[in-house]
Formats: sequence, structure tokens, C-alpha cells
Amino acid sequence: MKTLLTAAALAIASAAAPPVAHAADTVLIVLSGEGRDQGKTRPGYEMDELAQAWLVFADNGLAVEVASPRGGAVEADRYDPKDPFNARLLADAGKTAQLADTRPTAALRAADYAAVYVVGGKGAVFDLPRDAALARLIGEIHAQGGIVAAVCHGPAVLTAVRDAGGRPLAAGRAMTGFSNEEETLFGKRWAKEYPFLLEDRLREQGARWSEAAPMLPHVVVDGGLITGQNPYSTLGVAEALVRATGRTPVARTPSRDERSMAVAQQALRGEAAAARAALAADVDTYHVQLIGMLGYYQLQAADGDAAVRDAVTLMTLAEPHFAEPRLQVAIADGEWRLGRSGPARERLQRVLAQHPQMDEAKQLMARIDG
Repeated sequence: MKTLLTAAALAIASAAAPPVAHAADTVLIVLSGEGRDQGKTRPGYEMDELAQAWLVFADNGLAVEVASPRGGAVEADRYDPKDPFNARLLADAGKTAQLADTRPTAALRAADYAAVYVVGGKGAVFDLPRDAALARLIGEIHAQGGIVAAVCHGPAVLTAVRDAGGRPLAAGRAMTGFSNEEETLFGKRWAKEYPFLLEDRLREQGARWSEAAPMLPHVVVDGGLITGQNPYSTLGVAEALVRATGRTPVARTPSRDERSMAVAQQALRGEAAAARAALAADVDTYHVQLIGMLGYYQLQAADGDAAVRDAVTLMTLAEPHFAEPRLQVAIADGEWRLGRSGPARERLQRVLAQHPQMDEAKQLMARIDG
């Protein structure tokens, strides 16, 4: 699921030469170099998770260097170059030059960085934990009191990092990352090839794991260790890193996806009427399809009535603004699972009146009637 984010306008570049960045002002961004063919033949890193964080760092006065295990050019999985954050980064020649020639991790010194931020993407599970130089570098940054942050699949590299006492960095630490539920829903193509599932390995190493429902933002801060669960946690991780450097993040306009996640979380807190009113009042500033699909996928992973109710809440929040028959069938499925056979049957009858050959609707109706 790609993030659709808005950004502030580009600042006018100063004609003066930029100041020399010191270690206290520099964040190392680490990318997987695994990607090929925009992720089709081999997964790489997520551009959205790179662009969003990089621009937050830059807007808050932090310099950035970019590295990967082998250095050189690295390839992102397929993304939308018109996304405001991505477009802004791609328009910056200095930033694209760094992406075209990333630094090899073996050539770096921990003393040169205040923080490291590891971008996710499924490629991160393959090459980053195998990079012994990167594991040493992150361990040294942590040991010197630096900040270690990672999002989505990025925490996979932390499974290879040891603290100053030789224990896994994860041991006893509050952490999150791409969850097993999310892998079940979104990682089917590559997960069978992973050397490990991220959640399982971090739990084995003694992490105090926590997670939100699939694809909801979730950021965990444990001292100088910052982890985010999924792509929608990226901005939260980036701003937590900024705060950890002693800065107050500059104000910015919430993105379309951030607004959408906020109204979804409002509904899940029991304020569904207020969420519906906010959405109806200014629907064009929200990503309604995202809210609907969030509920749709959460229903696929739902285990128990509470999770089914949450999924139905999200789908019905989007329903008035998202004319999609599969969403209607999913709502009916949720209603049936909650014991509301009558409303579920009525909803399916309306769907079948417009789409009489829709197999999903016919199959669900048969289960309800059977």
C-alpha cells in the first residue's frame, strides 16, 4: 500500500554555500541494495519511507548521508513519482546525486553521525542483516549515545546488532516493526523466501514487541531506539528522531494520508459519528479509498469479534464516499460474522441487484442462507 502524502512548498534555495555539517547534525540513511526491476524480480527499498523521512530531517536542520551495503546506485520498489514528498525529493539534484552513488557501509565511521535511520521495504530483510559492517556501525552509533531508528522492514537489520555487552540490541527493548499479520496480508510473494519473519526474530531476541492493527501508524520510542511498524509510521518515526536530537519538529500541514489515518483512529476510539461528520465536511482532503481498504484488509486478519467490529467501523466510515461493490460484500461478511445475518443479507441483495454475476456476493449469500 503506497502512501499518498502532501508537503509544504519548496523553500527557495540560498545562493550562499551551505554550512559544513558536523556529526551532531548528520543522519545516516541506510537503504537496501537488493532491489531489481522496481521490485518485480527482487524487492528493494520503499521510496515513500525514504522521501518522507529525508525531507523531515532536512526541514529540521539535519544533514543527510545515504548508504547501502555495497554502495553505488540502489533501486526502489515501484512508487508514485508524483507523490508530493517523492516529487520534492526527486526535484533536488543534490539528493538524487546521493541516491545515484550511495556510500558503502564498510567505508563509514560511527563518529560522523548523530543518528542512523533504516528505511524499510522487503529487500531490507535480505541484505541488511547480512551486512556485518553495517551491524558494527549501528552498534557503535548506539554505544556512543547516538539515535537508532528504523521503520517497517528496516528493523530487520537490528536483529544482527549487538550492544556493548554483546547481547542482541533488541533484548529487553520496546520495539515494533512489520508484523506477522501484515506479512500474511501483504508479504505473500516474498515472505516465503525471508531468512526469518521480523516479528518472530525480534521476539526471540527478547524484544518487548507491540503492534497496532494492520497498517495503522504505530511508533515505539525506547530511549535512543525508535521503531515504526509500517509505511504509515514513517513520519512519526522521523519526527521522533528529530525530537531525540533535542529539536522541536517544525510545524507542517498534515498529509492526506495522515488526516485519513487520524479520522480512522478517531472512529476506532468510539467517536464514529464525529469521524463521519469530519469526513463528510471536507471529503476531498481525505483518502477515502485508503480508509475503506484499511478496514477491508483488517477484516481479512480479524480474529475475534472486537477486531471484526473495528474493520466494519472503518469500512462503513468510507462507504458513503467509496462506491466499491467488494467493500459492500466485505461489510456484509463482517456483519454476518457479528451475528447480523439480516442486515448482511439485505446488503448483499442490493449488491446482487446491480452486479448479479458477482461471485463473491453469491458465495457469501450461499453461506448465510446455508
